[in-house]
Amino acid sequence: MALKVYGIPMSTCTARVLSSIYEKEADFQIVPVNLQAGEHKQPSYLATKNPFGQIPALEDGDLTLSESRAITKYVATKYDKGTDLLRLGNLKESAMVGVWLEVEAQTYNPPISVIVYQLVILPKFGGTPKEEVIKTNEEKLAKVLDVYEERLSKSKYLAGDFYSLADLHHVPYTYYMMKTPKASLINSRPHVKAWWEDIMSRPAIKKATEGMTLA
Repeated sequence: MALKVYGIPMSTCTARVLSSIYEKEADFQIVPVNLQAGEHKQPSYLATKNPFGQIPALEDGDLTLSESRAITKYVATKYDKGTDLLRLGNLKESAMVGVWLEVEAQTYNPPISVIVYQLVILPKFGGTPKEEVIKTNEEKLAKVLDVYEERLSKSKYLAGDFYSLADLHHVPYTYYMMKTPKASLINSRPHVKAWWEDIMSRPAIKKATEGMTLA
């Protein structure tokens, strides 16, 4: 039975899930959720998909999951085919994947998500970016990326010399930021730039980002 993903491809969190599914070469069906009509806030969606009214949600038979990072871990664990994203057969490698999954969620995501919201999302809805907010978060992200540059000078990917879910989780927000002047945060750091270009060359990531347009 194919997985069902409730969401829209342009959504960062939906794209994160789709990236993992493509990497694992799993069958799936995307079920569009009409955000403009508030479909994700309707009682039926709240009761059966996500009580917080967010996308995406995943259905696998009688199992329903929300929270994109939890979904990607489930997908990466369930399917043997495709890329080994969690390295569960090697305790040390798996532990390093876990470390960098936490770094992405707790340290990288907070500033970059604000930058993308201010520069990409807000203008689409007629809002005006706040330069002070952008600057503050740019400074935070720069410090994070300095650590990444050092790390990636010693290993090809974040958890080691193997691509993992830790790298994949960075894709959606970085993809959108790279369409703004703040792409310089990545491009000015040679090892981070090489890492990002490598990720973007992956067939699964190319498929997942095809739908990431806010036009």
